[in-house]
Amino acid sequence: MAGNSQRRGALRKDGTKKGMVVGSGGQRRKQLQGKGPTPPKEERPYHPAARRAKLAAKSAENRGRGKVAGNTRRKAGDGETPETVLGRNPVVECLRAGVPATALQVAIGMGADERVAEAVQLAADAGISILEVQRGELDRMAGGALHQGLALTVPPYAYAHPDELLEIASESRSRGLIVALDGVTDPRNLGAVVRSVGAFGGHGVVVPQRRAAGMTAVAWRTSAGVAARLPVARATNLTRTLQEFAQAGYMIAGLDAEGTVSLDEFDMARDPLVIVIGSEGKGLSRLVKQTCDVTLSIPMAGPVESLNASVAGGVVLAEVARRRRMG
Repeated sequence: MAGNSQRRGALRKDGTKKGMVVGSGGQRRKQLQGKGPTPPKEERPYHPAARRAKLAAKSAENRGRGKVAGNTRRKAGDGETPETVLGRNPVVECLRAGVPATALQVAIGMGADERVAEAVQLAADAGISILEVQRGELDRMAGGALHQGLALTVPPYAYAHPDELLEIASESRSRGLIVALDGVTDPRNLGAVVRSVGAFGGHGVVVPQRRAAGMTAVAWRTSAGVAARLPVARATNLTRTLQEFAQAGYMIAGLDAEGTVSLDEFDMARDPLVIVIGSEGKGLSRLVKQTCDVTLSIPMAGPVESLNASVAGGVVLAEVARRRRMG
């Protein structure tokens, strides 16, 4: 009979389920345990939400540290990348001014002259890395600009917080003197203002975060090394920062060609002072001008209508220093 393993000639294969076999008796089912409910996405290590939560927690921790220690407020420019200075003369001038560079790239096989030799010597004395690279690598870094076989890598400037300038001024023996720039876009003007502020006893410079020149290698070079000693702060909102300075007891004086008070008549020797300098073409913006306690005009002896931003700043700073020496 078909299917009868007991019939003559039938063979039974080992491992079939016919007949009695040894099983688990249901014991394995009892050993299986569920993993529980699915955890939230923020707790799953490889989920994008978990990475975003981790970054947010780290940012909050850094902000908390910045409120405790003033030095931790200084940071490199937001989203800025290292700057590359190209050309033999610009590189030598930056090294002479003490710009805090991280690396000097020199093209292999380049004919050396006095500027190249001086650049290498200055970089070696300052402890800056000197790298010999192929000319094609320098061409790629320059993006088509003329590099003359030399390139200097400068990291983003570490800006101070505006509150640090108030702290520095309060610890100084002299009355507070701060300069704020409203939309000055030429880095050479910024560097010249930094140099004047350092020369006439100022405590720092404030620049807006947007639509204004930053502390590039050009600004640093123009400051003639003063940027290494004088803090430059970056304000997210210049109007709000000026209001905070006013609440701290500072007189806010804006420079304007049509100012209501002449520089000769303004009493600048008594109170802590913030001098606000406008952009090269438009001058002070409307909101900043409204925030100022007074607008100053510089009396002109000749037919010139206005002065360059850095020149006007130097004139006023020199007058402030003279009045304070006398008073």
